[in-house]
Amino acid sequence: MPEKSHAEPIILITHEFHPKRGGIATFAEEIACAAARLGHDVEVWAQAAPSAQEKAWPFRIRRLALKGTHDLGCQIRLGIELIRERRRLRHATVYMPEPGPLLAMMYLQFISSFRPRRLVLTVHGSEILRFHHHPLIRPLTRRLIDHASKVSVLTRFTRDLLCLRFPNARRKTILTPGALRADLSDTGHEPAPPSTLPSKNGRVVILTVGRLHPRKGQHHTLRALKLLPPELHRKIEYWLVGTRGRGAFEKQLRATAAHAPFPVHFLGNISSRELGAVYRRADIFAMTSINHGMSVEGFGLVYLEASAHGLPVVAHHVGGVPEAVRDGVTGLLVPPDEPGRLAAAFEKLIRDPALRRRLGDAGRGWARRNTWDEAARLLFSLPHAAPAPRAESAVAAIDPAFGHA
Repeated sequence: MPEKSHAEPIILITHEFHPKRGGIATFAEEIACAAARLGHDVEVWAQAAPSAQEKAWPFRIRRLALKGTHDLGCQIRLGIELIRERRRLRHATVYMPEPGPLLAMMYLQFISSFRPRRLVLTVHGSEILRFHHHPLIRPLTRRLIDHASKVSVLTRFTRDLLCLRFPNARRKTILTPGALRADLSDTGHEPAPPSTLPSKNGRVVILTVGRLHPRKGQHHTLRALKLLPPELHRKIEYWLVGTRGRGAFEKQLRATAAHAPFPVHFLGNISSRELGAVYRRADIFAMTSINHGMSVEGFGLVYLEASAHGLPVVAHHVGGVPEAVRDGVTGLLVPPDEPGRLAAAFEKLIRDPALRRRLGDAGRGWARRNTWDEAARLLFSLPHAAPAPRAESAVAAIDPAFGHA
């Protein structure tokens, strides 16, 4: 049953929401549902979407004429909507869980009569670097943080990175760790797999789920698998789930896969039902993310999804990944740019089914250790003075390149 209703409404504003897929869209959806369960009056403003794809939500949803990008056109259209609804916003908690609405709000924050009653923000990692790098956006970000009641992060890595780049966030930053998607809470009663999925053919299936982008590291996984001994090539398949990215990365990845000495299947952007079946058929989950320019892996909810399905994880030790994957407990972490060590991690798991089961079994409980309800309580409770975290520890330990502002 929902908790007692709260008088002050929460208006969650995002460019990334269902039916869009991805970690940020999942985060926004789950936080909105959790806040509604806790008795808050929730309204979500989200990007345009076909009415046929809308779900039955436990809150009001308002679809705006936004494409769901961070380009100037979307910023302007959202800015107009914020101005139009400014009287409502002045008496609400406005929650912005991703960079799109933050950019629009930056230019409106100078109008004191416009500011919402409470402003709550969430940052995920990459936007911290981009905002700090831009000479105009940097001071606007500092000012927006000053106006915010709270700024939430999913990992200690992101917290330290934020407080290093924007020290004024130190006393208002809270940790709201990611949790397992609600529709994956029971992974043992999923429907039979559709016939369109490839057959395992008795092989060990290595699975990657993520958009096809250099930061997600599919090319590193593929390169490491090609380094395995020839007898193991006859025992494996590599399956990739994910939407196309920009540029020529997918074309290059497919060209490399065409010459692999083992089957490689590109499954595309499949449905949630099919994804559950793919997880059940897989034996090892791999997402070897890297820091790519100013894009970093702040956490990775997909690691929890894989663990929830009992899959051992192979990943790079970068960003917030060590807070999603426990090295030696739920998976194996390898330093980036060491393909030999990455190949050795795969070989170890391919040759040792008992190790796969042990890591996978540990992952099931690990994936369920946090809840979205607890994250929503932390986000929307009254603000309090938080102790100032050290702004260099996790960042310097995980990625020394971020050791200087």
